[in-house]
Amino acid sequence: MPRLDRLTTLYFGLPITKIVGPKHGTRVPILMYHSISDNLFGKSHPYYHINTAPNVFLQQMRCLRQAGYRTIDLCELMAGFENGVDLGKTVVITFDDGYQDFLTDAMPVLKQFGFSATIFLATGRIQQTSMRLEGVDYLTWAEVRELHEEGIQFGSHTVTHPDLRCLGPEQIEYELGYSKEVIEQKLGVEVNSFAYPFAFPEENTNFTRLLLDELENQGFQNGVTTILGRASLRNNRFFFPRLPVNTWDDPSFFRAKLEGGYDWLHWPQRMKKMIHHNMSLMQRSSWSASEQTK
Repeated sequence: MPRLDRLTTLYFGLPITKIVGPKHGTRVPILMYHSISDNLFGKSHPYYHINTAPNVFLQQMRCLRQAGYRTIDLCELMAGFENGVDLGKTVVITFDDGYQDFLTDAMPVLKQFGFSATIFLATGRIQQTSMRLEGVDYLTWAEVRELHEEGIQFGSHTVTHPDLRCLGPEQIEYELGYSKEVIEQKLGVEVNSFAYPFAFPEENTNFTRLLLDELENQGFQNGVTTILGRASLRNNRFFFPRLPVNTWDDPSFFRAKLEGGYDWLHWPQRMKKMIHHNMSLMQRSSWSASEQTK
């Protein structure tokens, strides 16, 4: 069955972007990868899969190189935006969680094409020996140090990979602060970047304000989310959008994402979140009213 998001991107989103899209060099794709393997992660629909087969990853990196892209990190991205630099043909490559297959299947390909990347670690899953969780192996601290020496950047992805919306302020402080502290102690470098786990609740302004304050308090300089789209100067530097990539991104679809054809999906994504958020508030209000009448 054809994917609606792919068809809409190729035959609507991309043509419209080419005609009336933003100025060249003002939007940068931040690619979001997880596992480079044949393991099927995520829900049944291809949209939710978080694995990219090694041969597909190789194809995608070759596509980037042939199209003339170069990789930058998030601090370079911010500096480019702030200084008005033309960031055309630049891309940020990120990996969430810290799976061991980055070392075995992603790193050799990145080195082949001269690309860099940032890995966001859920530090509670990074141990002295490889931790296996839900059938997946995670990096060890020795491997993290090895990759760091090879030029890979590391950021925080919390300690335990929780849904932060369900936690209190002190727990959020721990998840952000301790994960940052551990990586800095293990690598001896400052950690500047944070990746939000799970779907980012952009519709919940009270929560995002609390999160923003905590990120600033902990000394982070930037962050990425699961908001769909390419990054721009207009984005909050702690909540940059990303483009999810997986096995199902064929060359045409992959190139369309890079060129802005997938940015349209942020609006239905945001609308869906708003509807769920408002329904949740209404349910809470109804429950509270019923409790008061008892």
